[in-house]
Amino acid sequence: MSAPIDLLWPRAGRDLSDDELLDALAVSAPTVRANFVASIDGAATHDGRSGGLSGAADKRHFELLRRVSDVVLVGAGTVRDEGYGAMRVDEASQLWRERHGMPRHPVFAIVSGHLDLDPTSPIFTEAPVRPIVITTADADTAAFAAVAHVVAVGTDHVDLGAALEAVRAMGHVQVLCEGGPSLFAAMLAADLIDELCLTVAPTLEGGDGPRIVGGDIPQRGMRLVHVLRGGEELLLRYARPYAG
Repeated sequence: MSAPIDLLWPRAGRDLSDDELLDALAVSAPTVRANFVASIDGAATHDGRSGGLSGAADKRHFELLRRVSDVVLVGAGTVRDEGYGAMRVDEASQLWRERHGMPRHPVFAIVSGHLDLDPTSPIFTEAPVRPIVITTADADTAAFAAVAHVVAVGTDHVDLGAALEAVRAMGHVQVLCEGGPSLFAAMLAADLIDELCLTVAPTLEGGDGPRIVGGDIPQRGMRLVHVLRGGEELLLRYARPYAG
């Protein structure tokens, strides 16, 4: 049985179905949505991994966020730290995507300025959809030509705005960024983030571990869209403030 999720705000709703949750998440406008989990005291990891903070409700919501996305965008460091494999969604997500005219799996897009990735890893060799590798224009991309679509933009660093344009030119409109903190900070600094889904895990971690934003960014206000609750987890969704 999937973890129950209730809507607390802007109205009340008990034990929402996947379809009810998806109705809110499946937006039509091109959107870059980030998804993170953090402890009550702001830690972004437990024992070095964000997955260590994730409870049953967060895992359910995580899958639904992927279900409505064309591309899952992740920094290479997070790919290694979190142990990512080939990008796949579950059977229910595959069927939903197929009914809605989407490929059965989202595309995995990996940002790596130094191309410190293994082209023989299952991320590429077992991918149900050809991944995208985003790097700089002067990187040696020959090893990835046979296993990925390569987007090479920027010189001393990846030009994320140009990368997003290239990804959307491939027909991928809805982008889900799963981190990590450095990529999220860079995308915020470039004003590329439209929404943030943040799960607050019911733990106090202490220490000096990373936050969800790994770097300096201009201060930015966001608008609360909804508040969900699954067990002791809060699932918050924020969006850009209204224009004007």
